[in-house]
Amino acid sequence: MDEFVKGELVEVCSKEDGFLGSYLESKILSKLPRGSFYKVKYKNLVTEGEDPLPLIEIISADEIRPLPPKLSQPLTFHLHDKVDAFDSDAWWVGYITGRRGNKFSVYFSESNEECEYPLGLLRRHLDLVNGHWVSSATRQQSTS
Repeated sequence: MDEFVKGELVEVCSKEDGFLGSYLESKILSKLPRGSFYKVKYKNLVTEGEDPLPLIEIISADEIRPLPPKLSQPLTFHLHDKVDAFDSDAWWVGYITGRRGNKFSVYFSESNEECEYPLGLLRRHLDLVNGHWVSSATRQQSTS
């Protein structure tokens, strides 16, 4: 399990209803003295009310991963490519199911939904395997 430091940018892999299967950009504020918990501040989630502030929560270390490396944006995606789509303040894992003009259809198995996104709201999905970022396309080729 990774140890995270104050100020580190991370993604929270939420297990909450409505956010299951999403990655939310966050910053580590502190590690709690007991157990494997961290206080994080979300980049895009805010508190409710008249003067919203960035939401701060206590999160278990097993729901946190380092921020994936920024890769050069692909010129296109292909059918069945595993991608992350930015929607509703989070990155959601899905699969390319089609293309219409400059928009890509993405299917999300967690919610059984399909939505369209422009290329700018998509990124290659990467998995963190033994501390290394691996493209899901590379993993599929090496396991076949």
